[in-house]
Amino acid sequence: MVDPLLDVITLLRPRAVFSKVISGAGAWAVRYSAFGQPSFCTMLEGRCVLTVDQQEPLTLEAGDFLLMPATPGFTLSSPEPAVPVFLDPDQTRDTTGELRHGRRSGPPDVRMLGGYFAFDSPDAALLVSLLPVLLHVRGVERLPVLVQLVRDESLDTRPGRDLVLRRLVEILLVEALRSGSGSGSDSASGAATQGDGREGRDGREGDAPPGLLRGLADARVAVGLRLMHGDPTRAWTVEALARQAALSRSTFFDRFSRAVGVPPMEYLLSWRMALAKDLLVRGDLAIADVAERVGYGSASTFSTAFSRYVGQPPGRYARERETLALAS
Repeated sequence: MVDPLLDVITLLRPRAVFSKVISGAGAWAVRYSAFGQPSFCTMLEGRCVLTVDQQEPLTLEAGDFLLMPATPGFTLSSPEPAVPVFLDPDQTRDTTGELRHGRRSGPPDVRMLGGYFAFDSPDAALLVSLLPVLLHVRGVERLPVLVQLVRDESLDTRPGRDLVLRRLVEILLVEALRSGSGSGSDSASGAATQGDGREGRDGREGDAPPGLLRGLADARVAVGLRLMHGDPTRAWTVEALARQAALSRSTFFDRFSRAVGVPPMEYLLSWRMALAKDLLVRGDLAIADVAERVGYGSASTFSTAFSRYVGQPPGRYARERETLALAS
């Protein structure tokens, strides 16, 4: 079966960058500004409070897992209030050993394993927009194990390290997102959980914000998503997708738009353009071949659509990306 969630994560091409043990004791608080890269953490012991910009405060406890695909600004603190100290994530990434907050002496009250990674996709912003701002999962034992494996591998220098890290981070993302879309997880405001799973049963709105997870949790909307991901070259229409989902055209359109956040044909165009960008960056296909693979009958039709969507012709886009890759 086609898996749109796996499609998106594979196209994002995540890679591990940094992980660190973080601890705190006494009253403490630290403030991080938004930096856009995905971040994650698993709570090892104790409790702390996370306040993400535009979200309600969230208490993290031992065994919890947190994922923020784009990491907006946030404050992390002890349960006891304290004045936040500003930290630069780029500077803390370069430090060695355990990062300690609050009282320096004595055992810590809280310990967590946190990290950041990067997406190498040329269309990461679009793909990340399909994921929740904040995902909080509680009681899934495999997630802390995966985070520890990422940590261990990142500190190792054995052959194949980068490949292993890529696969581990992909697995971590898949496990976190599918755990967050079920009924066995906790949720902050804006998190990606469904609570009682109502969306998948009758299409009523759950707790998740519009996006891919909420769309996949609705069984009828998921039919349309899988069809578009499984055969992006087909000339899909709302009518054809609705028929496959056993809904009327208007009901499918409204339900898809409400769940995913965009209408079906807009989603299909975005997915085709994401695939096209990825194929163009690889540089081993002619524009006509790229056009055929993403559902356009001619290179000229594709070029017109790509230019309108991206703001520049596909040939120029590919050349600029190649120049950037060589410069880096």
